Amino acid sequence: MSVTAPAAPLTSRRYAWKVTLSSFVGNTLEYYDFLVYGTAAAIVFPAVFFPSENSFVATLSSLGTFAVGFLARPLGGMFFGRRGDKQGRKSTLVLTLAIMGTGTLLIGFLPSYDSIGLLAPALLVVLRLVQGFAVGGEWGGSMIIVLESTNPRHRGFYTSWPNTGGFSAQILITLVFAWVYTLDDAQLQSWGWRVPFWLSAVVLAVGLWMRRSLEETPVFTDAVAGLEKEGRNRSLTVENLEASQAAIRERQERDAAAAAEPASQAPTRGPLASVFLEDWRNLLRIVGLRFAEALPYFLLTVFVLSYGPQHLGLEKESLNTAILIMAVLAFPAHGIFSWISDKIGRRPVYFFGALVVFVMAFPFFGLLNTGSFVLIVLGYVLMLNLGHNAINSIQPAFFAELFPADRRYSGAATGREIASIVAGGLTPFIATALAGEDGSRWQLVALYVMVGALITMLTVWKTPETFRRDLNVVGETVR
Repeated sequence: MSVTAPAAPLTSRRYAWKVTLSSFVGNTLEYYDFLVYGTAAAIVFPAVFFPSENSFVATLSSLGTFAVGFLARPLGGMFFGRRGDKQGRKSTLVLTLAIMGTGTLLIGFLPSYDSIGLLAPALLVVLRLVQGFAVGGEWGGSMIIVLESTNPRHRGFYTSWPNTGGFSAQILITLVFAWVYTLDDAQLQSWGWRVPFWLSAVVLAVGLWMRRSLEETPVFTDAVAGLEKEGRNRSLTVENLEASQAAIRERQERDAAAAAEPASQAPTRGPLASVFLEDWRNLLRIVGLRFAEALPYFLLTVFVLSYGPQHLGLEKESLNTAILIMAVLAFPAHGIFSWISDKIGRRPVYFFGALVVFVMAFPFFGLLNTGSFVLIVLGYVLMLNLGHNAINSIQPAFFAELFPADRRYSGAATGREIASIVAGGLTPFIATALAGEDGSRWQLVALYVMVGALITMLTVWKTPETFRRDLNVVGETVR
């Protein structure tokens, strides 16, 4: 298999930026819906949906529902990935956004535990599953539609920008909750927490408008045309064979042959089945590659928001400001790291990011424990902007390049969302349990991050380089 990008006419820079901007906005709005839940789960939901005399139990229960959303993400990845590979990227992305926006809006109208008892957290879990199902198909589609529509020499750079959607969403959430924090506890728990979820109505309208302007990618349309042509050729071969056989067979033999289905016309294997049967190595690679990306991100943007105020006496506003600064710096960091990956490859940049996360695991908690705002911001910048961003910026291109065109959406989305369960959604829950009721065992949390980063470094070593692969290849497994 050749690993040199084809010398096809390059996509215009103007159109490339149009697709990139559209995916960036859609991804921002999608992740606003998903991440606003994480902030509320750490700050408000323990009192609203899980009232308990033991605040540790209430927080653990609330963060448990945050993890529930990740259980549905692999199902969403498989469902929407298969749909995107068979029916197109564009229509699938419109559907994921519609489901996500509706589910998030409904959370804002849920009654509290005091109003309807156990039914309140039960409905919360259902809607969280809806969120997870939708976002499971969002990431893969929004990245792949950019990957397949831009200059092959710069696809790492272009695909990095939609992946900053999580950070722009984090900025929006931080600003919204900065206003929420000005409310007293009674206002916050009765109606204040609902406002960020109600804003999903705006999110939904803007996102759907943006995605209507998307066009199907040339790689997808070429792949579909190629498969249809191959199918027609097979059909003609079978018909010619049957015609020649009919001339020399007896009538009864000819009737029996007509009743039997030709082997070559048997249903072909779908993209999802092919991913699990032929690309299982790459699915496992993606799981390993995600640890050093997902662990520090959810640790610093969800877990610390409950751990810091409860056990270190840190102000919620200070932590949110630190996250805001980090999120702003994520944009230039993504541009720089992705540009470098287009020059030297995905593997060295990815390994560098994982190494930084490994080295910073213990120092971050040391900086957090000082209580100094400046040092806390420094910890966020080093762990996330220098470590996580190096990984996150090239992840879309790296993951999608591991799969052939006819099952790229299924492979990238399914692999990433399976990894989301063990390396993402469970992180705040596991970290809270490891830290203990009094929060004194933070060393275990740091060790947890180090182990995850080590897994990622070993996986990078076992993963082939992809940055010059031909995206138009159909059917071939990337070894």
